[in-house]
Amino acid sequence: MISICNNTDDNFTAIRVIAYEVWPIAYGTILSQAQLDYMMEMMYSIDSLRKQAASNKTFILAMDDEIPVGFASYEFNYNGTSKTKIHKIYILSNQQGKGTGRVLIDYIIKEALRNNEQGLLLNVNKNNVAQQFYKKLGFNISSEEIIDIGNGYVMDDYVMEIAI
Repeated sequence: MISICNNTDDNFTAIRVIAYEVWPIAYGTILSQAQLDYMMEMMYSIDSLRKQAASNKTFILAMDDEIPVGFASYEFNYNGTSKTKIHKIYILSNQQGKGTGRVLIDYIIKEALRNNEQGLLLNVNKNNVAQQFYKKLGFNISSEEIIDIGNGYVMDDYVMEIAI
């Protein structure tokens, strides 16, 4: 049984372990190793994660018998809208397909509704198979976005949304 709890570790140990296991698998054929390394440092260094948490991003962990198996990060009232942005959602490879992602999304929906939000949105790489998971949950592509992340790299994403 998957349970959800807030991250309470200032060093983000479980989140970093999951990210470092999942990212090379999820993006290894999409991004160069140099871009992968750059983005991991940019997004998952302890300092970066602390800054994200200090800027209204909530980090949650999916736990299976007290073992962290996934995580998500989200933000209410994204860019002044009544929408919650899911900034990150990753599940350990050996847990994918077991409903853990759905549990995380359902938890975020409940929290968003408690905060009078009207929808969820997220970015997904245009070549990431995770799009199929989001479509299965009812998300639709609402726009495309190319984000300059520095060092000559960009994120080439779809923005996907769902009304709640």
